[in-house]
Amino acid sequence: MSSQAITRQAITRQASTMQAATTRVTTTRPIAPEPELLRLLDELSAEEKVSLVVGASMWATTAVPRLGLEPVVMSDGPVGVRGPGGGTSAMFPAPSALAATWDLDLARRSGALFAAEAKRHGVDVVLAPQVNLQRTPVGGRHFECYSEDPHLTAEIAVALVGAAQELGVGMCVKHYVANDSETERTRYLARLDERTLREAYLAPFERLVRDVGPWSVMGAYNGADTGGVSARLLEHRPLVVDLLKEEWGYDGLFVSDWVATQSVAPAVRGGLDLQMPGPDGAWGDGLLDAVRSGEVAESELDDKVLRLLRLAHRTGRLTLPDDGAGDRTGAAAAGVHAAIHLAAATTGEPPAEQLLRELAARSVVVLKDDAGLVPFGHDPARPLRVALLGPAAVEPFFQGGGSSFVHPDRLTYPAEELRAALPQGSEVTLLAGARALHNPPELDVDRCTDPATGEPGLHVELLAADGGTLEEYTAHEWTGWLHDVRPDADAVRLRARVRLDEAGEHELGVGTVGVHSVQVDGARVAEGDTRVDEGIVLSSGHNHPIAELVTASGTAVLDATLQVVHAVGYGHFVRAALVHRLPGPSVADELARAVTAAAAADVAVVIVGTTAEVESEGYDRPDLDLPGNQNELVRRVVAANPRTVVIVNAGAPVLLPWLSDVPTVLWGWLPGQEAGTALADVLTGVTEPSGRLPWTLPARFEDVPVPHARPVDGVVDYVEGTDIGYRAWERRLAATVDGGADAPAPAAPFGHGLGWTTWDYEDAVLARGEAHDSPATLTVYVTVRNTGRRAGREVVQVYIEAPDGGPSRPVRWLGGFAVADVPAMGSATVRVPVPARALQVWDPQTKDWVTPPGVYRLRTGRSVADLRLTNELTT
Repeated sequence: MSSQAITRQAITRQASTMQAATTRVTTTRPIAPEPELLRLLDELSAEEKVSLVVGASMWATTAVPRLGLEPVVMSDGPVGVRGPGGGTSAMFPAPSALAATWDLDLARRSGALFAAEAKRHGVDVVLAPQVNLQRTPVGGRHFECYSEDPHLTAEIAVALVGAAQELGVGMCVKHYVANDSETERTRYLARLDERTLREAYLAPFERLVRDVGPWSVMGAYNGADTGGVSARLLEHRPLVVDLLKEEWGYDGLFVSDWVATQSVAPAVRGGLDLQMPGPDGAWGDGLLDAVRSGEVAESELDDKVLRLLRLAHRTGRLTLPDDGAGDRTGAAAAGVHAAIHLAAATTGEPPAEQLLRELAARSVVVLKDDAGLVPFGHDPARPLRVALLGPAAVEPFFQGGGSSFVHPDRLTYPAEELRAALPQGSEVTLLAGARALHNPPELDVDRCTDPATGEPGLHVELLAADGGTLEEYTAHEWTGWLHDVRPDADAVRLRARVRLDEAGEHELGVGTVGVHSVQVDGARVAEGDTRVDEGIVLSSGHNHPIAELVTASGTAVLDATLQVVHAVGYGHFVRAALVHRLPGPSVADELARAVTAAAAADVAVVIVGTTAEVESEGYDRPDLDLPGNQNELVRRVVAANPRTVVIVNAGAPVLLPWLSDVPTVLWGWLPGQEAGTALADVLTGVTEPSGRLPWTLPARFEDVPVPHARPVDGVVDYVEGTDIGYRAWERRLAATVDGGADAPAPAAPFGHGLGWTTWDYEDAVLARGEAHDSPATLTVYVTVRNTGRRAGREVVQVYIEAPDGGPSRPVRWLGGFAVADVPAMGSATVRVPVPARALQVWDPQTKDWVTPPGVYRLRTGRSVADLRLTNELTT
């Protein structure tokens, strides 16, 4: 909307009559005929009720065919819909990249794509999004979360969940609640006061429940100690029953995280509705007996079964008489597909590849561009010599590790896409120049011969507990895992004669978990005697070291005996990462070649970042360092060529000790399948990199407010209170202003991002909504001017500062934001809604939200550290 369309006077005149809308999405709760569901409930036996609140398998609930109830199918996850049947999927950028766009329209379109992907894979409920806050940058699943700020997290999540559920696919919001560490994540207790819990960590969940009604919520592994009650989340009645279900009016299904259920009666009364997976586990093994013995009353299951029936009806897995006749599953799927195609036809929704390409490019954050190198300012007809360097340039880190992992429909690579996008005759020299991975790459099974049969492949022998052979065969392929192992097998022995044709030293080994013994040419190179169970799937234990051996060329016999892991809920499997690094240039030689290529190029592009060894579910990071010798690569390249662009391929913060020395630095996230196409679009000027940081980038590890989340005596203590993320940095800065010691400054503040143009903030008008508005809002109308020569996108951010006195509050916090697309040298007035809740605090005494009186300052700008305009509000 242009500044001519809305004048300052018009805003003032209309303030009393305009509906002060928020980013609220129309509720997505299909109305189930409750009397019909209650009638079905009455027809169920106690045995059937028990079966319905326990998963039938890894991903599905139990069917009751005589009632027309089919299984509800669930699937991970936050970066794509994997589907229970495997195959490939659309691979989204990491959730933190979506939040970096600050674009609710992109979030809604992403939600629609999640729905389309779910129906494509036969999935009814997607286990996403993760709305836990990024309390510490070392958190292993940091990349799966949206932001360190609860309001930004809530806004993105509401848009995404609302869009997906409008198209008939349920979303399972996770992990409820205070699930912010991977260290001892199945055991630790999160200790936090009521205000911190309500104002920060519960805030995204509350917004979702009240605004879009997620069809399911996942309970976390950890426990919580708050409000005088300490219990595991799945047994925490005050948080689940009293707050989530009764106070907020949540009518969806409360699902356990996988294998998180540790009790029968306590979890029943704590509010858990569905144990996943099944059919074994605590409830699968003990709930029916508890009902028969009277320890658990059958009536205690009724609300849980009703919620399951409600979910089944919403997803089309339960058709009631009033729903009409016909094939339930086919009609439901066809209806959703029709809705998706209709949306595409009427809104111009692009195919998945185009949307993911746009999302990945828009999420890129320009940390700095002192030399104006982005986009490449070259003559379109003149060829360009580009040195594309770095481990992530050769093999990008597309997605983080863990349960969100998907096999992508396709992968695009920077070198290929950049060559295609540059003028004809351009040269792109691709070199790694550094090493980021500690572990060697996968072993090529084509090099292997079964030493027992002489066939190509591996000799696989399943062993009983007494060492006897149960079965044996030759495997011609190897994925790193042996799934669906027979339950009576205790170990698997793998043997292979590995061909080492290349002269020089080779690294060969096996990475595994549990009891193991690894030999190469008869010499034992690794062993372990710790037997593991399903806990290894959920903890840091699966970040296993690789057993390595350096050997001469020729052949080597690899012989490994490995434990079969019998994991409740996860079946029977063996982990065996067979690895092999070929002889090649030394680290010094690789670096020297990269520097030579950089010196000869018109522009050097260095892509550095984290790896799957660093960012993954199951373990936290020990530090924020870039792995390997990537920092040295950057320093050497920029010294050789001052026209250097560095792109950081990481989901969570890493330290950039060379930041002040490099003219142009972009944050590229974990970009998903369109890594190459999106990067080419950014560098060649097709799409503006308009991202803004959804978290704070530290300059030094010792300055991080919460440097770890390791439990102490089993407790993670949230001592910082509501000063999460940038709020803690702002607290330190305020202390400096007030005469304290110098406060450390981050490398880049929350909300920072330059894009490819410049902006002036001309005016901000504050309008108050009417008393009858629900929910009551404030609105800040902000006029911005694009002072550059290119059309651009600005993210207008409004921060709130509390009155003096009153309860302790953060120094400032995000109250609202909006995106504006403005032509070169043009202006626009954008509307930034600020919900009334943004001014409120939780009062533990009255158990209610209150607005402390006084003069609030609403400060508008480009980031939390770049505030241009101020409005005052007296309450």
